[in-house]
Amino acid sequence: MLRNAPKFHEVAKRILEITEDTIFVAHNTSFDYRILKTEYSRLGYNFKRNTLCTLELSKKLIPDMDSYSLGKLTKQLGIPLTQRHRASGDALATVKLFKLLLDKDLEKKIIIENIKNSNKKSLSKKLSQILDDLPNSVGIYYMHDENSKIIYIGKSKNIKKRINQHFAGKDNKSKKLQLHTETVSYDETGSELIALLKESNQIKLHKPIYNRKLRKSVYPYGLYSSNDENNYINLKISKINTSTKPITTFKNINAGIAFLNKLINEYNLCQKLCGIYKSKNSCFKYTIKECSGACINLEKYEDYNLRILKAIKYLNFDKQNFAIIDKGRNVDENSFILVEDGLFIGLGYFNLNFQINNIDVLKTILIKMDQNKDNQLIIQSFLKKSKKVKLLQY
Repeated sequence: MLRNAPKFHEVAKRILEITEDTIFVAHNTSFDYRILKTEYSRLGYNFKRNTLCTLELSKKLIPDMDSYSLGKLTKQLGIPLTQRHRASGDALATVKLFKLLLDKDLEKKIIIENIKNSNKKSLSKKLSQILDDLPNSVGIYYMHDENSKIIYIGKSKNIKKRINQHFAGKDNKSKKLQLHTETVSYDETGSELIALLKESNQIKLHKPIYNRKLRKSVYPYGLYSSNDENNYINLKISKINTSTKPITTFKNINAGIAFLNKLINEYNLCQKLCGIYKSKNSCFKYTIKECSGACINLEKYEDYNLRILKAIKYLNFDKQNFAIIDKGRNVDENSFILVEDGLFIGLGYFNLNFQINNIDVLKTILIKMDQNKDNQLIIQSFLKKSKKVKLLQY
């Protein structure tokens, strides 16, 4: 895409002309605006524009959304988003979102209050130098104070972008990190799953002062099973209660429903018996011949229940042995994590030139890690939403 595109210095003058006396609007402005400032700084020019962030405005004008990322937010609002993560597609979606926000702010009071003046104090030289040395890759990062003590640990698909957000943030934690961070070290993992597992492990080990309660995740919704009067196993998503143990858990009801739909498609389950389709008769999938008729007692409950039990076994790792093969830190390697007897035992990397045909080989290069409930939830959650990893059962 960039092979035949002009260099920045070739369009820099035109950008100055079309942005003169305007307000720079973007979704997560602090990141995009800093990129422009950095490019102009390399040309010896101090680029300044007042800015307005549609992410911050959305949180104030459209509260209680599940996510405020551009892709998920526009989807929830019915705004078409074409060519995702391409300049034109993201820019057009941001324009449409901004128009919606303008309409919602009838008096334009919130819009005006959130315009940020470019004459404010810029990022300190110390923090700018830290950012320059960070990679745009997935991994975990460690923020250190003047005594090299770790004060915060996090993970990100883009380490540089995430640290930039910390340094540009206005909340209390961000301000403390900006004040006390002297250096940032990092560990590129290649795999988001390995980053999640390492982050959890390292937080428990180092107990950084600014990691909230060791990052204990809250999963208020669970997936439950029960037998109906016709002996069919039913599934449902509901709030977790202390009297019964859920099969698996979710951060919100929408995540639970999305995953349940995935199970229905993968295991040929009945929408009605999974609580997705309310009906006194058959479910919708039966009408399009994608359900075998458990909803109206046409399929034998023994056959239907076998598929349900297979799905539940997959979710619980019940005495299962498998490896998850994922991306490595470079193009020549893959990462892996091992689960044995239903328990996570460790992770590692192997070169793509080395054909893995024996699970014992993976065990010899394994980095052992502690098994705990958090790791179990991390792996379960990752498998629920990931479509690109390879599952190797043994």
